[in-house]
Amino acid sequence: MKYLIAGLGNIGTEYELTRHNIGFLVLDRLADVHKIGFKTERYADKSELKYKGRQIHLIKPNTYMNLSGKAISYWLQELKIPKENLLVVVDDLALPFGSLRLRQKGSAAGHNGLKNIELLLGDQDYSRLRFGIGNDFGKGHQIDFVLSNFDKKEIKELPVLMDKSAEMIFSFCTIGVVRTMNFFNT
Repeated sequence: MKYLIAGLGNIGTEYELTRHNIGFLVLDRLADVHKIGFKTERYADKSELKYKGRQIHLIKPNTYMNLSGKAISYWLQELKIPKENLLVVVDDLALPFGSLRLRQKGSAAGHNGLKNIELLLGDQDYSRLRFGIGNDFGKGHQIDFVLSNFDKKEIKELPVLMDKSAEMIFSFCTIGVVRTMNFFNT
């Protein structure tokens, strides 16, 4: 069985450690732990690994956040992966920092990357791992907040949270979205 795991973020060193790039950071951590690298391919930096008989394709779209759907749509078709085997790792302002929630489907909730994915896939019926980044910003400063770097306290907590995200990704690929939600969502 094949799976596509898409971590959302923006390319460029200026975005590297920003809250909006948590999808990239999670996949980078997973790749580091499994000693695999990413290669720039069409619309994305791509890697793959085998886990318990599953072929897991990792992509970090290089189309910038607001056009993430272009890369995801392309790789789903190119690899002939059914949409139910897609998991998108994304930052979420509505969740406190460090909260992790797996959802089988749902709205974009104002997230431009998710809006573009919905537009190009034609619906909201795809799984997403929502990584809480909190909402510690004043009125009108949402963009500044999501494009700012994690603070020192958050950076110390990130490795454990990214490892838990990887556990959830592997669980999604082996036991499915519903059982993974029941096990991990608290």
